[in-house]
Amino acid sequence: MKKILHPASSRGGMDLGWLQAKYSFSFAQFFDPSRVQFGMLRVLNDDRIAPSMGFGAHPHDNMEIITIPQSGAIKHKDSMGNSGVVSAGDIQVMSAGSGVQHSEINASTEEELSLFQIWVFPQERDVTPRYDQKPIAPLIVPNSFSTVVRPKEEADEDQLWIHQQAYFNLGTFTEKIKTTYSLNKPGHGAYLLVIEGTAQIEDDVLNSRDAAGFWETSEIPITAEAGSRLLLIEVPMN
Repeated sequence: MKKILHPASSRGGMDLGWLQAKYSFSFAQFFDPSRVQFGMLRVLNDDRIAPSMGFGAHPHDNMEIITIPQSGAIKHKDSMGNSGVVSAGDIQVMSAGSGVQHSEINASTEEELSLFQIWVFPQERDVTPRYDQKPIAPLIVPNSFSTVVRPKEEADEDQLWIHQQAYFNLGTFTEKIKTTYSLNKPGHGAYLLVIEGTAQIEDDVLNSRDAAGFWETSEIPITAEAGSRLLLIEVPMN
């Protein structure tokens, strides 16, 4: 098994006053040639956004965009005619495909918004843009990894999907658990972010907001401490 460690302190960042951002991979003014992407995973941004502030209408194309609010709520609007609120406890998925414009604004006039925004390269270009969102709670099995986003051909009508052979997994652990994550397909890797708490993989201990990537393996042994929340993203490596 090959691995790369990304301590929380090694992330890039930006402070615009209304936006406090941390970048796992090169983004905006942060560029590290060794941290451009992990396989098909291009962006994992950890954003905190001030009340009533956010990102006005702007374009994207040929990217699968997944947003997971951690606290607060997002007011979403896009050129496909979708509008609404995405709250903590929901996941938002948007396939930019052939091109879309959208805005994402903190829906609260008083509370800070915290979220992860994640970009994955699609497996085919210029697909028809699409949007979806769903609550997380019905998808979660406590003390194990639960798949919350999967490839299109493996999803039913109640599941979130993207145009890529990628699997987004969330783990919420109320007790110390030793588990093994088995990758779905050969040639895949997994990028693990500790949202909060502590996880150990072999001899490496990861704490809050630390991350690590693993590849050239079929499974990853993980010990999660009680009170930990983990995000594990499985993607093709090429």
